[in-house]
Amino acid sequence: MFPFSSKLLRIENYFYFYQMPDRQIPYAFNPDIRYPAYLTRKALLNALTIYIPQLKGRLMDFGCGSKPYKSLFSVDEYIGVDYDSEGHPHDDEPVDVFYDGRHLPFPDQHFDAVFSTEVFEHVFNLEEILLEINRVMKSGGRILITCPFAICEHEEPNDYARYTQFALRSLFEKSGFKVLQIDKTGGNIETIMQLKITYVAKHILPVFRKIPVVRSLARLVVYSSMNLYAMVLAAILPRRKDLYLNNVLLCEKL
Repeated sequence: MFPFSSKLLRIENYFYFYQMPDRQIPYAFNPDIRYPAYLTRKALLNALTIYIPQLKGRLMDFGCGSKPYKSLFSVDEYIGVDYDSEGHPHDDEPVDVFYDGRHLPFPDQHFDAVFSTEVFEHVFNLEEILLEINRVMKSGGRILITCPFAICEHEEPNDYARYTQFALRSLFEKSGFKVLQIDKTGGNIETIMQLKITYVAKHILPVFRKIPVVRSLARLVVYSSMNLYAMVLAAILPRRKDLYLNNVLLCEKL
């Protein structure tokens, strides 16, 4: 390793440990400021920590993937359910039960709570699935979901929709749920900056990845400075929520 690269790595590691992310949550879902999706992930984590304590009993994590937020829950039973799709293979992921994309293999009123994060944009038959989720939930049970509003296409070809808060409210109410709370994470500034950072991460920096030192320099300087700049702008400029990062929805089964 080049001497300069070694010094950069030591500085980078110091900055990383200064951030003190929760080690129980995978880095990509609780990143430090050097991560390109920092603005999205931190805002989402902050919102989830507010609502997750309301979910109790036997819980289904619908579209669980790697179960990145499992450590935040205090429930009696945590069951991860997912669909084996082309855009998101589940090799080495702790999925407990796979379903066929239409029917959940559980009896009626089996779960006290349901959690689903960043999944519904990948469900083509969402109205059908919401009715199926309602079927396996107990009356009075709660469901907490998140789904993105402003994000690039991902997990292609299974990326189907972007929902507004109005669409989500309508979908859940038609499916037998009472909407308790709808929140938006991020505002115009964070969203615009997150899209810019994503562009840099996907289309500019990859060109330089094979050049020594650049990877550490990019994480320490480029992403950190852009994320910090976004937070400063968001703090001083007028805040609007008509362009935002994620929807967070808490509902109760009627």
